[in-house]
Amino acid sequence: MPIITMLTGVLLALIGVGGYLATGQTHLTALIPAAFGLLFVLAGVVARTWPGSRKHVMHVIVSVALLAVFGTVGGLFRLVNWGIAGVAPERPAAAIAQGLTAVVCAVFIGLAVRSFILARRAR
Repeated sequence: MPIITMLTGVLLALIGVGGYLATGQTHLTALIPAAFGLLFVLAGVVARTWPGSRKHVMHVIVSVALLAVFGTVGGLFRLVNWGIAGVAPERPAAAIAQGLTAVVCAVFIGLAVRSFILARRAR
């Protein structure tokens, strides 16, 4: 799971930097996914370096991912509304970045929960 955590962090960093570039480098808030990505990479490195802390670090980073989903799910709804009803959001780049962040973090949560279940069964 630490490798998946680090890969998720890299994806979030790419979303953040891409969003920042898409906004013409004027909106620093577009880098928020990159900040989450940094946390994910750090968590993956800690979990891999100190196996004794893996369980705790993974639980904390899943909580961070859940907060990220709660904070960005609105962008996902705006994307769906844009695709279905044709109502373009005010800030399309922000909606795309938020939607991608929500999806990436939700997939991560699903993979982490699956990993937690498999680890419990293995005991």
